[in-house]
Amino acid sequence: MTRMGIAAEAPGETRVAATPTTTVKLIALGYDVIVEAGAGVASSFPDAAYRDAGARIVSRAEAWAADVVLKVNPPTPDEVALLADGATIIALLSPALRPDVRESLQTRGITALALDAVPRISRAQSMDVLSSMANISGYRAVVEAAHEFGRFFTGQVTAAGKVPPATVLVAGAGVAGLAAIGAASSLGAIVRATDPRPEVADQVRSIGGEYLPVVVDEVMDSRDGYAKATSEAYDRAAAALYSAQAREVDVVITTALIPGRAAPRLLTAADVASMKPGSVIIDMAAAQGGNVEGSVDGQRVVTDNGVVILGYSDLASRLPAQASQLYGTNLVNLVKLLTPQKDGRLTLDFDDIVQRSITVVRDGESMWPPPPVQVSAAPTQTTPDAAPPAPAPKRTLSPAGRTGLVALGIAALFAVSAVAPAPLPQHLTVLVLSVIVGFYVIGKVHHALHTPLMSVTNAISGIIVVGAMLQVTIPDPPVQILAAVAVLLASVNIFGGFAVTRRMLAMFSKGDR
Repeated sequence: MTRMGIAAEAPGETRVAATPTTTVKLIALGYDVIVEAGAGVASSFPDAAYRDAGARIVSRAEAWAADVVLKVNPPTPDEVALLADGATIIALLSPALRPDVRESLQTRGITALALDAVPRISRAQSMDVLSSMANISGYRAVVEAAHEFGRFFTGQVTAAGKVPPATVLVAGAGVAGLAAIGAASSLGAIVRATDPRPEVADQVRSIGGEYLPVVVDEVMDSRDGYAKATSEAYDRAAAALYSAQAREVDVVITTALIPGRAAPRLLTAADVASMKPGSVIIDMAAAQGGNVEGSVDGQRVVTDNGVVILGYSDLASRLPAQASQLYGTNLVNLVKLLTPQKDGRLTLDFDDIVQRSITVVRDGESMWPPPPVQVSAAPTQTTPDAAPPAPAPKRTLSPAGRTGLVALGIAALFAVSAVAPAPLPQHLTVLVLSVIVGFYVIGKVHHALHTPLMSVTNAISGIIVVGAMLQVTIPDPPVQILAAVAVLLASVNIFGGFAVTRRMLAMFSKGDR
């Protein structure tokens, strides 16, 4: 049976690669799970909880000597030395930014899988650790900002006066940005957001934010699900937008990151200097150089004009239990993919784009970088040659043809009236008048007052009502009874249609909720 070791993280990291809940699922896949003593203590998961889940608590050396080692952060050189020959390690390896880690793993037949290299395709969403951690980080960024801001996020009207709501700008509407927008909006703040990708505008609005577009002649197209470097024209327009917003907003949360590259600079020192005293900036990209000039990775900085800049890079770790559970669940989903037979044997299939993308080192041989994956969320641009043919124009009658058709109808009506015996001419006249009057009385009511379906049915019912009302006056009891029944039933249909429409419209009225 393959041994799977859960390693403890270095001091300062509160997350753990597997929780007692996910340990049960790993054991169900056929693995002998061993946990380093104290690995889950910082996440509030004691060793006893892992024992109850079926795992064994072992020493550090034994956990690292397992066939498969699960970890959160990249291993240090000392930890790599603890790995057994031919072992497999699964962790956040940052292969594009940490070539030193990648090179240290190219030894002794080791296989290294990077959870932060999962491609952003629909099939791999359940394994996307970056999205899970970004979601937590975005939420926690708002909590940290609210704490530092020291004032209400929501507006208040009290006997002591009116308190305006805080204004929050979120730069970047990826997973972390959307989580921050939702959290800040739920706290009552006025939230604004900007992003190079126009397709996120509807997502921003749907969770209570206002999308601020950067107007340029280019369209951002992210074909692998991650942000791309923008053009100089976009950077100039965005810089003007950020400068204007910095003077107005109370809180700025920046989330802009480009995989494999230093974080783009969004706010300059001049922008920070223009902000109001007491304003707060959360730079979520501080670990990769920072989006804000003056931010320091892992530190709280207060500028000369009283602006607080937080460069915390451990936002997800500040919610350790939740972060560990989500991380562990993503890892379980990946291990399921790598263990198709559920027999406790880890196998790699390079025909699977997910498995190929996450493989950094295989049996000591570097496999980085992987082939690109095209997963654009932007609409496909069609070329003029591929444009669908224009629909054929509808054939309509000419004015002369319509006039001739009306004249033919009048002639037919007069011919029937002159030849047909009574009371057929009278009935035909009633039918024609009913159709005309019913159509103009009911059918011409604007659809804003009732649904299109009700418009048609009410028009038909209107024809019946008008015709039946004309028949009620005929001195024939059976005809009068049938006409009265027709008026009643058609009236019920008309008034019922308007009643249903009223209820449907009320569903979209905030005042009636």
